Amino acid sequence: MKHVVGFLGAGQMAQALARGFLAKDLVGVDQLLAGDPSPASRSAFTDATGARAIDDNLEVVREAEILVLAVKPQYLASAVESVRSVITENHLVLSIAAGVPLARLEELLGNDRRIVRIMPNTACLVGASASGYCLNATASDEDAATVGQLLESVGVAFRLPESLLDAVTGLSGSGPAYVYLLIEALADGGVRMGLPRDVALSLAAQTVRGAATMVQETGTHPGQLKDAVASPGGTTIEGLATLEAHGFRSALIEAVTAATERSRELANR
Repeated sequence: MKHVVGFLGAGQMAQALARGFLAKDLVGVDQLLAGDPSPASRSAFTDATGARAIDDNLEVVREAEILVLAVKPQYLASAVESVRSVITENHLVLSIAAGVPLARLEELLGNDRRIVRIMPNTACLVGASASGYCLNATASDEDAATVGQLLESVGVAFRLPESLLDAVTGLSGSGPAYVYLLIEALADGGVRMGLPRDVALSLAAQTVRGAATMVQETGTHPGQLKDAVASPGGTTIEGLATLEAHGFRSALIEAVTAATERSRELANR
């Protein structure tokens, strides 16, 4: 691919994406740069990637072919306004601003610009993101392939209609927090039953990791994998019955639903 990728914003998500692009050899260090007003963020970006980080967003845009808007949603309009004059039809613009729809991005940039809205999650920090993305009408299938390649360098990615990005937010965007709560609760259960805290936490985290890997690598439905663990009259089926009695499954479904609906509310503000 080897396009010059510029980030407006040099925070953790920008650093994580940049590290993924480098790791997969999609860009070289000399084809990456970021703009950020914060000296600490610029220093952290350079330390993480070896690439340049500067305080001149106009220079970032002028050099970049792929421009990633990696600023917080509340700062997006001002950041774009300061560089809009130098964003051209030759730029592929990616936005990771949560809750900012394509229509709003087109208002800021112009509907003749190639714009892609992407929704990675925080696991891109460890190369295990679950992402969704959608394109405006001006962006091409070639642009979609480029974005897919970039996002797959830090995990898995799915091209979806924009109407489904709120569901992506509710599931994989917010989902890490649900899983962290699960790991914490499993560890607390282990401690309650006498395990040392560090051992319980390590066992819980590895158990979740191993189960997720089984789903991904075997391609077997999680219901089948669950049944394979639950022997008749055994310990696992007893634990599963307790989870069902306390609404574990429905609680997770409702969590995804509530987070999705909240994402829609924020987008319509």
